[in-house]
Amino acid sequence: MRIDIGIDEQNRKKLAKELSAFLANSYILYLKTHNFHWNVKGPMFQTLHLMFETQYNDLALAVDEIAERIRSLGEPAPGTYAEYMEIGSIKETAGVPNAKDMIKLLVEGHEAVIRTARNVISLADEAGDESTADLATGRMKLHEKTAWMLRSLLEE
Repeated sequence: MRIDIGIDEQNRKKLAKELSAFLANSYILYLKTHNFHWNVKGPMFQTLHLMFETQYNDLALAVDEIAERIRSLGEPAPGTYAEYMEIGSIKETAGVPNAKDMIKLLVEGHEAVIRTARNVISLADEAGDESTADLATGRMKLHEKTAWMLRSLLEE
């Protein structure tokens, strides 16, 4: 059935493509955060273990919301790790880094998601897609706050 939501097909496809990169980065960050939650150790264990759990739970909900927005635009949502690694910009982390490096890697991950959100917002504004802009703006705010909090842990 034809989609008639006030956004032409070309813009819906562009938005879905950028949202797919947003989904990929969010999912890769989710997995990285969950991994670090399981494997963190050291003097900040309790603080980081609980913080990472809060963060990966938020990301688990976010990826569903982003994927559903892609579907609302009439495009299939990517759903495999291979696709995410191809279209995302966050790289996997080999081995188990120390707690400080985990924090640094998560800051980098949140910043990558923020940059992707900005791209989504820009395209959404051009297309007059307030729903997508609202989703990306809300996520961007949360990732900016999370990155700030993580960076604060690195201060001496």
